[in-house]
Formats: sequence, C-alpha cells, structure tokens
Amino acid sequence: MNKSEVKEKVSDIIDYLIFIRRHLHSNPEMSFNEKKTSLYISGLLTEWQIPHQTGIGGYGIVGLIKGKNPESKVIALRAEMDALAISEQNIVDYRSLNEGVMHACGHDVHMTCLLGTIKVLSDNKDAFEGTVKFIFQPAEENLPGGAIKMIKEGVLENPKPEMIFAQHVFPDLEVGKVGVKAGVYMASSDEINLYVKGKGGHAAIPGSFDNTILAASSIIVALQAINSTLSPPDVLTVLSFGKVIAEGTHNVIPSEVIVRGTFRTFDETWRKKAHELIKKIASNNASIYNTHCEVIIDKGYPVLKNDDKATMLFKESAVDFVGKENVKNLNIRTTVEDFARYTQLIPGCFYRLGTANKEKGITSNLHSPTFDVDEHSIEIGTGLMIWTTIRVLNSS
Repeated sequence: MNKSEVKEKVSDIIDYLIFIRRHLHSNPEMSFNEKKTSLYISGLLTEWQIPHQTGIGGYGIVGLIKGKNPESKVIALRAEMDALAISEQNIVDYRSLNEGVMHACGHDVHMTCLLGTIKVLSDNKDAFEGTVKFIFQPAEENLPGGAIKMIKEGVLENPKPEMIFAQHVFPDLEVGKVGVKAGVYMASSDEINLYVKGKGGHAAIPGSFDNTILAASSIIVALQAINSTLSPPDVLTVLSFGKVIAEGTHNVIPSEVIVRGTFRTFDETWRKKAHELIKKIASNNASIYNTHCEVIIDKGYPVLKNDDKATMLFKESAVDFVGKENVKNLNIRTTVEDFARYTQLIPGCFYRLGTANKEKGITSNLHSPTFDVDEHSIEIGTGLMIWTTIRVLNSS
C-alpha cells in the first residue's frame, strides 16, 4: 500500500472517524473512570473483528494486528483515553454531555486516529511486515498515571515492541503541520507538599506562638534558589508554588500551614539531588522559627526522551506524507507526559499533530474550556500514523 492509497483509504472513512471523535468528545470520562469509553472502543474493535484484551491497568485495551511475517518486527502505537475536570464552553453539537468533564487535551482525537489506523491496517494486512500492538491507555492526566499500571500488567511483553509511537494534538501548529524533537523533549514532574507545623496562637501576643506563616514564607523564598543558583547552569528547572493554606485569621496564627507546588526539570540526576535539597532547605528554614516542616514529594512522570532512531524514522515518514515544509522542529517543553514511562524501557517517539485553524477561530490552548480542533487534523493524523507504521515495519 503506497502513500496515495493510504490517503485514499483514510479519506473513504473520514466521516465515520469524525462521527467517532464527536461521540468520544461528547462523552468524556475522568482518569481511572473510563468505563464507557473503554466499552465503546471495545465494541468497535469487536465489530471490526479485531481481537483485543480489556481491563488492562484499569480500563485499558491492548491488541495485535499481524501482517506478513508477524514475528519479524513488533512496534506499538498508544493513545490516551481520559479527560479533564473542565466545564466546556464551546457551542457545538458535540460538546460534552458530562458537566465539569471535557476532552480539553485532545485525547478524543488521539483515540480516533488510533482507531482509524487499526481499521485500515486490519483491512490491509498484506501491506506490512511484522506486528502492530495497539494500546488504549487510561489515566494519563493524573498520578500515578495509567502507563505504569499497564506496564506492570505486561503491556510491553508478549510480544515486546521494538519501538513505540504516540501523537498529541498541538494548537501551536496549524492543521496540516506536524512537529517533533529528538532527544529530551518534555520535563519530569513532581508534586511538592510542605507541611509547616508549630504552636499556633494569638497574633497580638508575641512569644505565645510559633510563626508558621513567617516560616512558610521564608521556605518559599529560600527554595527559589533551586531555580537559580543551585540548579546546573545547563538544565532548565522550574519550582513553583500555587497553593498556600493557612487556616488562621487577622489575629490568629495557625498551627499548620500547607504549601503545594510543582517541580520540573530535564535531568534525572539533578531531579534526585533537587529532592534532597528541597527537604534540607525547608527543614533548615523552618527551624529558624522554631517550627518543623514535613516535606512529602509525590514523584511524578520522568523526563520524556525521544529515541534518535525512532524520531528519524518518524520524521522521514512525516516529510514523505505531509511535505518537508510542514514538518517542524520543536523546542523542549516544561509540560509532562506519562508516555515517558514507555520510553524509559523501549525506544519511542512522541510527536505533535497540528490542530489550529486561525481562519476558523480554532486557536484555544490545551486544557482550556474552549479548546477544539480542526477535524481535518484527524484525517492527517490517521494517515500519518498508518504511513509511519508501514514504513517502520517494512524497513530493514
């Protein structure tokens, strides 16, 4: 099956794929609760007579499509299933029917493109060598994430893929364009929780209380050194605090102040060292005010690193499919992705699919209540995934 045939076959089913995407968009479900989404996808796969397993890592789905010489090479394709706790503001026929839940990160598009890829490849098994393992993953948005659960349940075994690929919608790029970056691409993420504790008391009587408010403030200021003087000069680091809970009032110093923040970086060695520095700095500054700081770090997703060879293979396919002028080199991002769980174990490539259309007013950012995509991106994303799969599996 050549490139033109791929485009023709996707064009033949694009209306069906848009229908699927709109159904998924209208019926979003939160992380670890994708029951109806999983049933819908499984129902389609069953209708298409494609063998698959359900209930992997929660509501995850895994299956195989075997081409010619199925033992010769195995690659995996992954799409996420969960939505976000956002109330949709788009006035469209397919807006979310679940109040307060929305596919504001494009996972509806990811699932649709993977389904389209599965449908075409399953109908044309003589077009490629080897085996395609497809993965519909729950819970990408919330820790600990669905990837690690699926991995623990053997998603990368029996058979083990040589490479894994995933795409993600990207409103920074106009529809028709795609983007990718070899090497380190997305940051690690950790949730920082500080519990500053001491003796509360009357704010107007100095000496009768431990100033937990002042201690927490001092800790926040001191920890900014993690971003500047303490971090390696060539490693981008972000430590930001977004929530402070101090249940006192005008004249009451609380016995506890809770501070929550995020830590992100691009180097796993520095990440580990920074965790220890955060604990040390917080403890030392708390002691100055006769308080104690308990530090709990919820370790999140690792650094996402795109394998050089997998990225090269994708980029060659993308240049061939959409044209060199439409394939963009991306910069590192301090956002995160639990696709990094897979790329820690096997080579992989995480690439971006342009979805914006300024003329149509489709420009909203990810994770916003007005996020939407130009649905022509579904045709491009599906075709590109099929073409990449065929080229990678048929390569020597």
